[in-house]
Amino acid sequence: DLKALCEELQATGARAAWAVADVADFDALSEAADKCRRLFGGFDTWINNAGVSIFGAIRETTLEDHRRLFETNYWGVVNGSLIAAEQLRKRYDGGAIINVGSTLSDAPVPVQGVYSASKHAVKGFTNALRMELMREQAPITLSLVKPSAVDSPYNRHARNLTGQAVQNPQPVYATHVVADTILYCASHPIREITVGGGGRLIASFYAALPGLAEPLLAKFAPVLMRDRRSAYEPYDDGLYDPTEDGLDEEVHYPMVRQFSALAEVRKHPGITAGVVAVLAGVGLATLLLNQRTGPTRLQSFRDRLDPRDWIDAQSLRGRFDDLIETARHGLEEAGDRAHDLTDDARHRSHRWFKDTRKSSRKALKKHGKTAR
Repeated sequence: DLKALCEELQATGARAAWAVADVADFDALSEAADKCRRLFGGFDTWINNAGVSIFGAIRETTLEDHRRLFETNYWGVVNGSLIAAEQLRKRYDGGAIINVGSTLSDAPVPVQGVYSASKHAVKGFTNALRMELMREQAPITLSLVKPSAVDSPYNRHARNLTGQAVQNPQPVYATHVVADTILYCASHPIREITVGGGGRLIASFYAALPGLAEPLLAKFAPVLMRDRRSAYEPYDDGLYDPTEDGLDEEVHYPMVRQFSALAEVRKHPGITAGVVAVLAGVGLATLLLNQRTGPTRLQSFRDRLDPRDWIDAQSLRGRFDDLIETARHGLEEAGDRAHDLTDDARHRSHRWFKDTRKSSRKALKKHGKTAR
């Protein structure tokens, strides 16, 4: 698999070489490092990623299997770190060592107890070696990458003592998410980084309330690790011998996350700090607007933004009412005036009629006397 992968990279113009070594064998791993130095003049990044696992109770695991797992998971990291530190110490600009641990180094779980113990050992060794390098002022950065569940054939490569099909509980993250984080650590000095919020959440819960977390993990972790969708099939595990599916690319879980927000936050603290500052400013403004005179300021601000208050509807309604009332009074006065004028005209015509008839009678009487 390594040879095929190197040939594929070389076909694209890349310089690549491969070497086979058991990480538990210090001398064999030293020879692989020497080959790299001869071919490329050395290296500036070393990644300790080899690991195996066992599913089963600790008391049901043989001491031989227990030791073999530690030979790979713990002593492989120790051997690789010491070899890399010796080589990088000779470089003027130093380099980076990246150890791949697990979130189970923060929160152990049953069924994977031996694996959890090995990752606890890796974390302790990595932190101690980092402090020693700091004390010696060596130009070497040492990062610990702690992935949560990853979409890989991890459960098939593990030795299964449960007699049931097993799996990693959700959420499960794509392998490239972890690979991108490792690559980032190669060029950025990060002390420790977790890939996957699910594992970080469980680890935080365990650290804060171990007395409550342990009974819950003891009861539910074995249930969550059981794969009820698949039937149990004995596989050739990779505890003692490597498997031959290193180049297989397939999805092993129905739901795989392609992004880890927690890792991105850790990789970009400046952007994270800016976002937090903005959110804190918004929260502080909201708090101030709701304290003491805050409600008045808040209501005043809302009133300014309310388009219904841009026009004083009540005042406008009052003006319309005044106009209607004025018009009504005007019409009533006009009616009264017309009625008065009508009465006056009637009285005048009646008086004129009376005066005319009276004068006519007088005239007739006068003419009659004259005629006689």
